[in-house]
Amino acid sequence: MEKRGALELSIGTIVIIVLAMSMLILGLVLVKNIFSGATAVTDMTDEQLKNQVSKMFGESSRLVAYPDTEHINVKGGEIAEFGFGVKNLLEGSNAGTKFNYEVIVFDSQIQKNCGVSEREAEDWITVGRTEPMEIAPGEIETGRVRIEVPSGANLCTFRYLIKVYQEDKKIYDSARMDVTIRA
Repeated sequence: MEKRGALELSIGTIVIIVLAMSMLILGLVLVKNIFSGATAVTDMTDEQLKNQVSKMFGESSRLVAYPDTEHINVKGGEIAEFGFGVKNLLEGSNAGTKFNYEVIVFDSQIQKNCGVSEREAEDWITVGRTEPMEIAPGEIETGRVRIEVPSGANLCTFRYLIKVYQEDKKIYDSARMDVTIRA
């Protein structure tokens, strides 16, 4: 009789452990999906990026960065991307207005914190450093910026600034994107 009670206790303990491990694994998968969902700009088509960016625009927003956390993570030796959208809110023009954008490092402490110069960090941008855009009034145009961080780069965080200019070189708007180099 005593052995039967001990066996039931052992089976109950095993069932509880299996259920606890299942819940732990499901929780970890959920957390991973939440944190990696918005940063996968690399896997998005241009149309998907445009749809995501379009959702972010408010009534008077001219420029938005995606992911909307304005922060991306990248490992040394890997590629990361972020997107942005420009909305033409200029009045008095039926034809498209010409815009230009450029992405620059906007962190005076990058040399101290990351061990690289602003110029070196700007050279990590392999696609989308500067480009012209023609946008019809009320329309949205998206862009993509690809960053290739070299292997062995120091672990740090720095900031890029997306500056959008009107055709007369007048600043239209700007947005930031923080980049964290992680292990």
